[in-house]
Amino acid sequence: MATKTLEEFRKMAPDLLKEREGELRTELFKLRTGNSTEKVKNTSQFKKIKKDVARIQTILREQELKTSKPKTKA
Repeated sequence: MATKTLEEFRKMAPDLLKEREGELRTELFKLRTGNSTEKVKNTSQFKKIKKDVARIQTILREQELKTSKPKTKA
């Protein structure tokens, strides 16, 4: 599965990002179990998937901060 760029993730809706994050975490789990039984040939997939999950989490946090109201000093 090809990794997406940061801009492609930013264009996605938050619910789609959360869904994609779940898919990536499932895929990572499958890779880990496959790695323990020595079925994984391309171990670089681990790093790519972890980075995609981190990208999605970063974008979700950015969107969360944009929608929250900034605190003003009293």
